[in-house]
Amino acid sequence: MQVDLGNVLDTASTHGVSREALERLDGRVAAAHDRIERGREAGEHGYESLNLPNSTDPAAIRDAVSRFDDPSAVVTVGIGGSALGAATLTDALESDVDAYYLDNVDPEAVDRLLDSLDLASTVVNVVSRSGTTAETLANFLVVQEAMADAGVDWADRTFVTTGEEGNLRDLADKHDLPSLPVPDGVPGRFSVLSTVGLAAAALCGHDIEAVLEGATAQEARLSDSLFDSPAYAYGAVSYALAERGLRQNAMMPYAESLETFSEWFAQLWAESLGKDGLGQTPLRALGATDQHSQLQLYRAGPRDKLVTLVRATEREDVAIPETDLDGLAYLGGSSLGELLDAEFEATEASLAAAGCPNVRIELDRVDEYGLGELLYAMEAACVLYGELASVDTFIQPAVEWGKRAARGLLGGGDFEEADAVEEKSRLIVE
Repeated sequence: MQVDLGNVLDTASTHGVSREALERLDGRVAAAHDRIERGREAGEHGYESLNLPNSTDPAAIRDAVSRFDDPSAVVTVGIGGSALGAATLTDALESDVDAYYLDNVDPEAVDRLLDSLDLASTVVNVVSRSGTTAETLANFLVVQEAMADAGVDWADRTFVTTGEEGNLRDLADKHDLPSLPVPDGVPGRFSVLSTVGLAAAALCGHDIEAVLEGATAQEARLSDSLFDSPAYAYGAVSYALAERGLRQNAMMPYAESLETFSEWFAQLWAESLGKDGLGQTPLRALGATDQHSQLQLYRAGPRDKLVTLVRATEREDVAIPETDLDGLAYLGGSSLGELLDAEFEATEASLAAAGCPNVRIELDRVDEYGLGELLYAMEAACVLYGELASVDTFIQPAVEWGKRAARGLLGGGDFEEADAVEEKSRLIVE
């Protein structure tokens, strides 16, 4: 994996970052790296996330799911970090086992998914560290009922990924369910390289060892200079551009297999860095599709965006047939991959010509190893950005506020946050 910062150095942009400015910032990167390493060595909350390539035991994951022979589908019941990391892996990789995610409580969507599945050959993975997440437990109760209605013993088709205590841990003990521990010191959005993110991939037959090997390769590149580490290069440049007014980050992979990766990145970046009036708002895009829907804004709209372009340099390809249609003959004899590459490079050049900073991230392939590299690098980049911005990367107080408000509205206790709902201003137009 490599990161190209060339179009951040573009002097045509008033928001660009000069090589000299990056070299000055590099001293702060060294100090931040030292803090990160001390946090990792002490196993501090959050920093422990960057130790997962070494602390995660893939054999234990495979052992936990080994009782489920030849499933047709796996349904992960979780929300946020309990689902997006796993979805990034399974959506990016081909498998004969279909992977689904109940990560919302939209009743029509839940009902539609459960009606479409052969529940007798479906494995259910319920993921919640606390075992009290309202959306996750509500969906699991619905799944249990659907299995009972279909004549399926839910306990034979379920395993849990949870903490040492809580409702799910009690449930697993009571029904002798296979279970995996959620690692201590790892916030959900940083948990993709743990039991949380890898169990569904294992059930789908993917090489989870290779995911961890790719992550380890990027871990080895962390250093006291952004010029020696792709992860730190990206984190430092994103921070520097945000300080210059580029408070939005459009993540735009040129591979449909990485579309869910953009969703994962959005949670990682937003929930980790959006504090104290700081942060960089992540935008989700897909190349080449969104050249036709969003590029106009990126190039000609407000100069407040960094565009991150991601692609794999190796992939399967499809030839474009020859044609004698006027104006299209130039396409014949080339391939869809060549066209996609041309679109990628045209977008990159278009942004640079307009003075819009953009970063190119390249993987060799979208495979288990490449995904491990990409995911670890983005996590390390996020942690470095947080250190440079002096924000607490690993907490999410705004999210917890909303959880308390929702729980109070549902009668789950007395929470002053729920009272704020009654204070809502209204201006109704019918």
